[in-house]
Amino acid sequence: MALARFGRQVKRQHGVCVKMTAVAILGLCFIFVWSMFSSPSTSVSVQRESFDDIAEPVASGTMVSKSKGNELEKHDSNDRKKKVESDLKKKDEKKVNGSLPSLAHEHKSGKKNEKHVSNRKKDKDKPKVSSEVSKENQENQKQEESQGEEAEKETEEDEEVVVDGKEEGLDGEGEEKVEMEGDADVGESVDQQTEEVVENESEGKKRKIKGPVFDPKAHYSWKLCSTRSKHNYIPCIDVESGFTRLQSYRHGERICPKAPPMCLVPLPHGGYDSPVRWPESNLKILYKNVAHPKLAAYMKNHNWLSKSEEYLMFPQNQSEFKGGVVHYLESIEEMVPDIEWGKNIRVVLDVGCSDSSFVASLLDKDVLTLSLGLKDDLVDLAQVSLERGFATIVSPFARRRLPFPSGVFDAIHCGQCTIPWHSHEGKLLLEINRILRPGGYFILSTKHDSIEAEEAMNTLTSSICWNVLAHKTDDVSEVGVKIYQKPDSNDIYTLRRRKNPPLCKEQENPDAAWYVPMKTCLHTIPSAIEQHGTEWPEEWPKRLETYPEWLNNKEKAIDDTKYWKNIVDKSYLTGMGIDWSTIRNVMDMKAIYGGFAAALLQQKIWVMNVVPIHAPDTLPFIFERGLVGIYHDWCESFGTYPRSYDLLHADHFFSRLKNRCKHPVSIVVEMDRILRPGGWVIVRDKVEILDPFEAILRSLHWEIRMTYSQNKEGIICAQKTTWRP
Repeated sequence: MALARFGRQVKRQHGVCVKMTAVAILGLCFIFVWSMFSSPSTSVSVQRESFDDIAEPVASGTMVSKSKGNELEKHDSNDRKKKVESDLKKKDEKKVNGSLPSLAHEHKSGKKNEKHVSNRKKDKDKPKVSSEVSKENQENQKQEESQGEEAEKETEEDEEVVVDGKEEGLDGEGEEKVEMEGDADVGESVDQQTEEVVENESEGKKRKIKGPVFDPKAHYSWKLCSTRSKHNYIPCIDVESGFTRLQSYRHGERICPKAPPMCLVPLPHGGYDSPVRWPESNLKILYKNVAHPKLAAYMKNHNWLSKSEEYLMFPQNQSEFKGGVVHYLESIEEMVPDIEWGKNIRVVLDVGCSDSSFVASLLDKDVLTLSLGLKDDLVDLAQVSLERGFATIVSPFARRRLPFPSGVFDAIHCGQCTIPWHSHEGKLLLEINRILRPGGYFILSTKHDSIEAEEAMNTLTSSICWNVLAHKTDDVSEVGVKIYQKPDSNDIYTLRRRKNPPLCKEQENPDAAWYVPMKTCLHTIPSAIEQHGTEWPEEWPKRLETYPEWLNNKEKAIDDTKYWKNIVDKSYLTGMGIDWSTIRNVMDMKAIYGGFAAALLQQKIWVMNVVPIHAPDTLPFIFERGLVGIYHDWCESFGTYPRSYDLLHADHFFSRLKNRCKHPVSIVVEMDRILRPGGWVIVRDKVEILDPFEAILRSLHWEIRMTYSQNKEGIICAQKTTWRP
C-alpha cells in the first residue's frame, strides 16, 4: 500500500522533487551496503626507510610517483614485490588527485620561497608531489622528534628511530652503480635496497627487509662544489639558488637543499696549511686559513685582532671591552659574587661570537664556553673562533628553537649586544629563558641603550620574573652591564598580576628543539625528581663524575665512562698513530653519555657531543657533566664552516642510522667538508659497513692508517689529505 501511495504522489504536480528524494535515498542505501561488505582484511604497503618506525604512515611517507615506481619494477625479479608496488601506485594515484594540493598549500604558508603546487602543470606536478608534501609538516613533525620521545630505550643497543618530517620520498643511495658527480641531482635516484614492510592488520605482524647502508658495488667520481660562498660553503645556511646580488647569501632560517650536496668544498685560494697547534693558536693563527675580504676591513676598527706577516694575532688582554676582558670578567664577579667562574659556572653560551677573547679568558678560568655564531656574521668571526680552537657553532637565531635541551646553560652572555630582545613578543628572550638553567645568569652588556628599548626590556624581563641582580656602567670599559637571574622555582610565577606571556601547556615538551618554532609561552621550572634541572649541579670538576637522581640507568652511564677511558688510554692515545698534540677540535658524531669526551679531557681538547635526533635523548646529562653538545640530524649538513675539526669519532654511527637517510654517502661527503686537511677519523662499526666505507675514503684519496676487525666488528683510522679533484 505504501508503494502504491508513493507512486500516486510521483504522478502529482510535485512529483519531480519526490523522484529526486527517492534516488538519493536509494543511493545512500547502496553505499551503506557496499561499505559493509567491501572492507579488506589485510593491507600490503611499501614503506620508506626514513619512516621505518611509524605505526601509521603519514602522507609524506606514502607518496610514490609513477616514474619511480616503474624504475623499481624494472629492477625487481620478485613477483610479490611487483604486486606490492603496483597496489601502492593505485592507492597513491587516488591520494594525488585528492588531498595533496591542500597539504602543499599549508606547506607554503609555513615557508618562504616555496611555490604553490597549483601553479604548476598537472603532468609535472605528480612526480614532485612527494617531496613537496614531505616538507609541509616540517615544523610540526620535527617537534615530536627524539628529544621528546620518553618511551625510547636507554641503551645504544635498543635505539629506536624517530620520524623526521624533513625527509623526502624514497630513501636510498642510487642504483647499483652510482656516479657521484659534483652537483648532480641525486634526488632523482632510487635505491634498489628500499625497505619493504609487509603488514597483516589482523595479526599485527611486520617483516622488514633492509639493504646495506653503502652500496658495495658503487663507483664514485667527485667534482668541486660550484657555490656562491666557495671555500666557506655551509649547505643549510648559505643561499645557493634564486639569489640576487643585493640579497644576503645566508638564509634567515636553516634551509637545506632538496638533495644533499655530493660535491667537495674547495680549499681557500691560497691553500690551507696545518693549523697552529694549541695552546699557541690562542694567540695567533694562519691568516690564509681564514682570509676573508670583510675580515680585513673589520680589523681596521677592532684592536683585539691584527695581522702580522702571515699570522692573525690576538694580543693578550685586548678585547672589545676597554680595560681588557680580564677586567670585564672580574667586574662581573664583583657585581655578583655567586658567579664563581670555573666552579659554580662551568658551561656558558656566548651569543654572537663577536669577540673570542672573552671565550679565551674564560677558558683560563676552566669555563667551557660554546660560541653561537649567528647566520648574519658576514665577517666569519665564528670561523676565526674555530681556527683558534674554541667550541663554536653557526646557527640562525630568528624563529626556531636553538638545537639544545632546556635548562642546560649555567650562564648566557651577550656582549656588545644589539639583538632586539623585546621585539616579536619577546620570542628570542623566551628562547634564552628555555635553555638557561633554573637559577642561571643572563649577562647583557650594551652601549648607548635607547630609553625606549631599555623600558621595553625591563617590562619583558619583569613579565618572566627575572631578577635584576646588578646594573652598572663600568668606568673603564664604558659598557653598561646588567646581570639577570632566572627563578629557580614556580612560586613566583603564581604572583604575576598579568599572565603574559602565559605558561606553556603541560604537554609542551621544553626539550624538543629540532625544527621546532620558538614559543611565546613560559615553561615552568622542573620540580619532579625525575626531571633534569631541579637542582644546581655540583661544582666543577666534581660534576663530571656525578650522576644525578633523574638519570635513568646510572650504572650504564658509569660503565660507559669506564669503558671509554679504557679504550682511549689503551688504544686511541697509543695505538692509532695519531699525534695528539695536533688535535684540538673533536666531534663525537654519536655521543651517548659523554664518556668519550670525558676520557679525553686531560688532553687539553674540547669535544662537540652530537646526539642524533633519532637516538635516546642523553644530551641533558652531557651538559650536567660540564660538557657541551648539540642535537643534529645527520641526513643534513652540520652547522659549521668547512675545515672546522681535527678529529671525528663515530662509534657504530652508520649501523644505527637504520637507513634513515636518503643518501648515506652524503654523510661521508659532510665529514670531508667539516674535517681539516690532515685531520683524522676513527670509525668503529660492523665489517659489512666498514668495507664499502673504506672504499669511499679511498676514492677521496684519504690515507687509511689502520684497520682492524674481529667477530664481524672492526675499526678504521684514516687521515684526510689535501687532495681536491
